[in-house]
Amino acid sequence: MTGIITHDLEKRLVLVSGRAHPELARDVASNLGIEMVHTTAYDFANGEIYVRYAESVRGADVFVLQSHTAPINQWIMEHLIMVDALKRASAKTITVVLPFYGYARQDKKHKGREPISARLMADLFKTAGADRLMSVDLHTSQTQGFFDGPVDHLWAMPLLIDYVRTRVELSNVTVVSPDAGRIRVAEQWATKLGGAPLAFVHKTRDITRPNQSAANRVVGDVEGRSCVLVDDLIDTGGTIAAAVQVVLNAGAKDVIVAATHGVLSDPAAQRLSECGAREVVVTDTLPIDADKQFPQLTTLSIAPLLARAIREVFDDGSVTSLFDGNA
Repeated sequence: MTGIITHDLEKRLVLVSGRAHPELARDVASNLGIEMVHTTAYDFANGEIYVRYAESVRGADVFVLQSHTAPINQWIMEHLIMVDALKRASAKTITVVLPFYGYARQDKKHKGREPISARLMADLFKTAGADRLMSVDLHTSQTQGFFDGPVDHLWAMPLLIDYVRTRVELSNVTVVSPDAGRIRVAEQWATKLGGAPLAFVHKTRDITRPNQSAANRVVGDVEGRSCVLVDDLIDTGGTIAAAVQVVLNAGAKDVIVAATHGVLSDPAAQRLSECGAREVVVTDTLPIDADKQFPQLTTLSIAPLLARAIREVFDDGSVTSLFDGNA
């Protein structure tokens, strides 16, 4: 089996991957029923990155997958170099698959003289030669407008909801947003869970201090109920851990945390293991090393979703159809 699927002489699908999350790339290839094109990639002594593909990609529809995990700047640079190499190797189309979009949280200016780094990311990939972007659960939907071309915004919500349904009694569930800004997503969760009640944690944040916020109180009734606390990502875990404790202090029976991206920067594993959550559910859009694992952590595979979306794009199908109209 090769890394190329041939439908006819003009249409070929190729999957290549960087070094950031090889396990996910292999799972996506397995779901597609192919093998990846081998990529030679290594670092020079001064940190510069070298990339070369082991076989021709001329005329192919290429999907280049890289998760923007720590050390994030290294893997973003490798991703850009891979795109440039594909463009210079005469790939027909180049789709950048970034399960986690680096710098997505820097999507607007809070104060003067700040960058909009999420827009810069889109510009860099366009300049490198990308024709299309594909990502999962962008921090804000407006990021889709930063790229001058198609953007496939995939949703992990159906995957997470299907799992959570098996872990709770639906008649006694309240969906909780960790802050007012995520209410819209929490509302969609509540609808999918049969019209569950909704609550949110009132939170204050100092924009001059990264990764720090204060959870104050719960708005909504959570007493005696199983609560599902939903967010798009967990970084250092401070916001989520504090929100879990506030919800439990308000009388919740128990709390399950569900988030798409497990960034899990230190000391997230310790905070989440000690916060009182019954379970913390994430997907594998980012690699979770052994030192970030903890007993309450459950990791779901995002590979089937990515593979289906890649197949729809390659076959000129509808990516939106994967999400029952929620995409």
